[in-house]
Amino acid sequence: MTEAGTVLGMIGLGAMGAPIGRRLMAAGYVLAVFDVEPAAEPAWRAEGARFAASPEEVAGRARIVLLSLPGPAEVEVVVTGPGGLLAAARPGDVIVDLSTNAYATVRAMSEAAARAGVHFVDAPVSGGVAGAVKGRLAVMAGGDAAVIARIEPILGAFAARVFHAGPAGMGTMAKLVNNQIFLTAATAVQEGFVLAAKAGFDSGQLLEILKASSAGGYVGMAPLFLNRAFDEVIFRLGLAHKDLSLALKSAEDLGVPMPQTKAALATYQDAIDQGLGDKVFYATLQALEANAGTQVAKPGPAP
Repeated sequence: MTEAGTVLGMIGLGAMGAPIGRRLMAAGYVLAVFDVEPAAEPAWRAEGARFAASPEEVAGRARIVLLSLPGPAEVEVVVTGPGGLLAAARPGDVIVDLSTNAYATVRAMSEAAARAGVHFVDAPVSGGVAGAVKGRLAVMAGGDAAVIARIEPILGAFAARVFHAGPAGMGTMAKLVNNQIFLTAATAVQEGFVLAAKAGFDSGQLLEILKASSAGGYVGMAPLFLNRAFDEVIFRLGLAHKDLSLALKSAEDLGVPMPQTKAALATYQDAIDQGLGDKVFYATLQALEANAGTQVAKPGPAP
């Protein structure tokens, strides 16, 4: 079922879905693909993929279908909407959601799939586009352990590590917490550097002091934003805002207050309001600088 030559479904051929799909084809799998953007069809047909007219048609061609979609609303439409996967899925089929989703949506999709005899695995990924291209992603999979073991060779075509996080929803929870921590922490580190810049402190000297001090474990990403390469978009600021919003929505559903994350989300929203949504996620620094009336200079060469 999971050997090379198997037909797999792939829905969503965007920034992450496209390199994941190509890794699957390079591993010998045949893809039946669908994307809402018709312009994607000629290139994928030229690469050997079979383009479908709808998610339902993908489900008719493949017993295992992978999703790489923008968020919960798109996943829900593709899985349970008219012309969706469950309209044609057969008992024993597997839906693998690689998207960053909401906990409640994953649980609902898993239950809807189970009623049709279909397995739903939430398997969000971490590592960005570069990790997808190189096949070095981390996958956090939630669902039935036997089903995850069955699809692990497929996931291995684009992942360096596959974690079985627990039952349905736990893969999504792991991804949300990962992004919530690093995106929230990023704004705290940036605030410190903006404060020091306003006082006239050299950013390179400050970084060296912090690395040798109790803040050392928290400033690992500082070289990223100190380089000020805000147009090198490894992860778009607008997507970071979406991921933090999903973490907060899941926290609200579970009754967990997250005041620090809520404050960080306000910073990302402020950056979007300042027109920075299409820049890299750490362009929040520019919003913080604008509000403080200062700029964090790039560190000079080491002495």
